Amino acid sequence: MTKWIYSFEEGSANDKALLGGKGANLAEMSNLGLPVPPGFTITTESCNKFLENPDFFDSSLKDHILKAITLLERKTNKSFNGENSDLLLVSVRSGAKFSMPGMMDTILNLGLNDHRTQILAEQTNPDFAYNCYRRLLQMFADVVYGIPKELFDTLLENVEKNQNKSIKELSIAEHQDLVKQYKEIYHQENQNFPENPIDQLYAAIQAVFKSWNNNRAKIYRDLNHISHDLGTAVNVQAMVFGNSDQNSGTGVCFTRNPASGEAELFGEFLLNAQGEDVVAGIRTPEPIAALEKAQPHAYKAFKDYASILENHYKDMQDIEFTIEKGKLYILQTRNGKRTAKASLKITLDLVDQGIISKNDALLRVSPASISQLIHPVFEDTALQKASFIAQGLPASPGAATGEIVFTADRAKELNDLGKKVILVRQETSPEDIEGMVVSQAIVTSQGGMTSHAAVVARGMGTCCVAGCGELSIREESKTLSCGSLTLTEGDIISVDGSSGCIYSGEIPTVLVENNQDLQRLLSWADEVARLKVRANAETVKDLETAMKFGAQGVGLARTEHMFFGQDRILEMRRLILADNEEEIKIALKLLLHFQEEDFYQMFQAVQDKPMIIRLLDPPMHEFLPKDSHEIKLLAEKLHKSPEKLARQIENLQESNPMLGHRGCRLGITQPEIYKMQVEAIFRSAIRLHQEGLKIKPKIMIPLIADKKELDFVKSYLNEHIQCLFNEYEQKPFPYEIGTMIELPRACLTADKLAQEADFFSFGTNDLTQMTYGFSRDDIGKFIGHYKKKDILSSDPFQNIDKNGVGELMRIAINKARQVKPNLSIGICGEVGGDPASISFFQEINVTYVSCSPYRVPAARLAVAQAVLQEERS
Repeated sequence: MTKWIYSFEEGSANDKALLGGKGANLAEMSNLGLPVPPGFTITTESCNKFLENPDFFDSSLKDHILKAITLLERKTNKSFNGENSDLLLVSVRSGAKFSMPGMMDTILNLGLNDHRTQILAEQTNPDFAYNCYRRLLQMFADVVYGIPKELFDTLLENVEKNQNKSIKELSIAEHQDLVKQYKEIYHQENQNFPENPIDQLYAAIQAVFKSWNNNRAKIYRDLNHISHDLGTAVNVQAMVFGNSDQNSGTGVCFTRNPASGEAELFGEFLLNAQGEDVVAGIRTPEPIAALEKAQPHAYKAFKDYASILENHYKDMQDIEFTIEKGKLYILQTRNGKRTAKASLKITLDLVDQGIISKNDALLRVSPASISQLIHPVFEDTALQKASFIAQGLPASPGAATGEIVFTADRAKELNDLGKKVILVRQETSPEDIEGMVVSQAIVTSQGGMTSHAAVVARGMGTCCVAGCGELSIREESKTLSCGSLTLTEGDIISVDGSSGCIYSGEIPTVLVENNQDLQRLLSWADEVARLKVRANAETVKDLETAMKFGAQGVGLARTEHMFFGQDRILEMRRLILADNEEEIKIALKLLLHFQEEDFYQMFQAVQDKPMIIRLLDPPMHEFLPKDSHEIKLLAEKLHKSPEKLARQIENLQESNPMLGHRGCRLGITQPEIYKMQVEAIFRSAIRLHQEGLKIKPKIMIPLIADKKELDFVKSYLNEHIQCLFNEYEQKPFPYEIGTMIELPRACLTADKLAQEADFFSFGTNDLTQMTYGFSRDDIGKFIGHYKKKDILSSDPFQNIDKNGVGELMRIAINKARQVKPNLSIGICGEVGGDPASISFFQEINVTYVSCSPYRVPAARLAVAQAVLQEERS
């Protein structure tokens, strides 16, 4: 027979799935002998049963609740429903498996009615009794009936104003009249307050169950990746009263500082108050240190209990307490929320104190929090006062302030004048790269977490908010609108890439210094990890950043971004639009020079670490001008007529360029481009070999679908490389030619491709596009609907789709390793830096993951966590 209710003595900290975090911790504290007011927990299974079928409450749960409340009456020697003895009042609080502070509902002082309040007034004092009753009426109305709290607040303010008295100065008759007015609000809202305490309890429990599905709870779960299927437990607990008298009080305290991590009690308390007063800001609380003077015995007991709880749970605790007539009670403990900085310090301190192991420490720190340790953040006090504009997707963390600009050219122009700019676009394209590089932040109204803006910004470590659909961006009028607010070019905004929020005006930022604590933690991670972590990078600056963050090589160096500099884009366009062989040769010669210097510097930056260079991938049209003004300017530089040039560009347009003439297809139809790139790679490599740096070039061919494509391209590249060795009288040195696996057909024929490829690298962005038929730049328009309607649980460009894309990868790896058991196989899409995906990549036995430089530290931690979680599962 299913057990729906557990007394606090029956559970333990291991029962969080069943009893919720709060209920499990109340049980654990009871078993530790701490002064916890008695009570019982209604399980998460009960909540799910009720949400599936509300009749479950009447048919199955009511009798169990009655038995539990009767047992509680015996334990406390008080009466919940009677009127002739000490009165038992209870609180009803939610408590899910994972802490969701403030997201669900609570009701205090249940069990009072008109008559029992009079009894309580006689047993204690009228002010206390009616204060409790007033709070109950207001909380019950809000939680059970959805009656706005503001109606009661306004009424109370008017009474105090009209009577020229504070609530504590009202007479019994005035208190009773206030209660009548509170009940009149119920009647105005067509509701009644139940006088029977049992009926109050039933209604409160059902309301807390329902609060699992309120909007704020759903949003919080989405933001924190908490399943919607867990349900909440409900904790019914005997009330103790911090508002009994001046020897009573309530407070909240952390066992360490949650902002800095320092080993000091950090919290607040109020005398003669109930718990909600501390949180609600009704009165200004005192710092916890002042409790030592106000209540020395209670303070000493609290310090002792805080130490017991931290040592028991082996983590910083967030403790709620109440003092009733000088006696201390512990109402709740949970692992405290903290900043990334505090989390890291606390974790390392616990290792140094011998409380947890290094492996425990690695599992304690969230990879997602690492970004806060390596990017600038807004100063807290200023952020609280900032004027909010809109919120989009937190595409690349960091914080930045600058002038709004709407074009890449304007960004570069103002940057050259020494101004800080924020590039605001509907969406970005590769042509915007120069403006993106000089911008403090990038904001787009379209696109998703793996859009061009997001990927490039993360690679550069630039703050970015993408897909902010609330913004209306008009480049022609140089305006940005959101609701009634309109901003123009030159106005100052501040962008928080960690939250996705955009603010008006300037907010000061705090620079994150070189973090020795982080380096220490990540060194432990490297000792445990099986997967290697490499970086996606295409500039020397990217590479230096990646190496600084501990990347073990470069998994993807994109060569196309090297062509977007102002002097280079002209030669690239000359090549694409050439009328004859001579023009092609001139363009190739100049591009060869540029690329050779690029690769020379990049090889120097990575030294002896592996670097995989992907040959040109995007379609040619991405390099060409779009509007008539740009075409006219280009025509002048190429000495062609604008009309002819426009026709040439139009002829190069494709219906679906991402499925068109790109990747290895370019290398097959125009081999001279790939030959030029490989020549640049090997000329730089030969120079470095002659200087004593023995690098091993790794060349990757994109968008291979068939082994014959790989055979063709690899054959002429090998032949060209041998010619270069001969030309420069260089003794041949090892090199590798591999392929990207980014098409479903490549996955299904991986055994064939492995015969020729020296390595594989999964391009998960394109593989996801090709498998789902989703455009990664347009998915932001509908992915929210898919998640809301429970069609998809997450964006497959951010978290690997294990059943579809992941299964294709698994098939490809199994097939390839049958041919070459030791074949190196990597991941170079954006999911390579996603902690949830990394566990799956370890499961399918890839060799390394590769991600943006600023995601490397988090990935280093995540690959270690994947090993430890596998060992402990």
